[in-house]
Amino acid sequence: MFHLPKSIEILITELAKLPGVGPKTASRLTFYLLRAGENLNESLGRALLNMKEGVSFCHECFSLAENQICSVCSDSKREKNLICVVEEVLDVLAIEETHAYKGLYHVLHGALSPLDGIGPSNLKIIELRHRIEKIQKEKLIPEESETQNLEIILATNANVEGEATANYIVQILGSLNVKITRLARGMPTGGDLEYIDSLTLQRAMEGRREY
Repeated sequence: MFHLPKSIEILITELAKLPGVGPKTASRLTFYLLRAGENLNESLGRALLNMKEGVSFCHECFSLAENQICSVCSDSKREKNLICVVEEVLDVLAIEETHAYKGLYHVLHGALSPLDGIGPSNLKIIELRHRIEKIQKEKLIPEESETQNLEIILATNANVEGEATANYIVQILGSLNVKITRLARGMPTGGDLEYIDSLTLQRAMEGRREY
């Protein structure tokens, strides 16, 4: 009976752990790498090692950084009185691509999900409170800012976990003198009304404004 070499089986198993990669896709990737030249395998291996060795989490916002502080937190042109709270680093990239936000970020690294064993201690929630307390204590918001009020923008996902996380953060920050806002929810551009779900329609109705 034919058996794959142990090293091949191990690689397939490890690749299958990646999000969106099942056993069949992992097998195809493994045999592609097996047939590929040494240059690809070596460059891929170096890239993976460099990623682990050269990238860490920002000490301020917990986004990705090559140094202790990321490029956003160290940018003097960013608005220091705005902190957008997101679940993942990819959310930072999505917002940055809009070029519509010029404030700072705070990455939670997930959302509350008791069924998956993810509680407040698994997220960067208490770190958010400590960060705000530090800003208020040291008055880190520049005097020339248009507003001295610190605004926390909750940009967690519009699902059960995201809403639960946002509500919990509101409770944790309740005793602090900060303005807390939530990203508006509404109908997507180009969407037909008949295909929009009821919750999105409700959010759109509640968030209507003068035209």
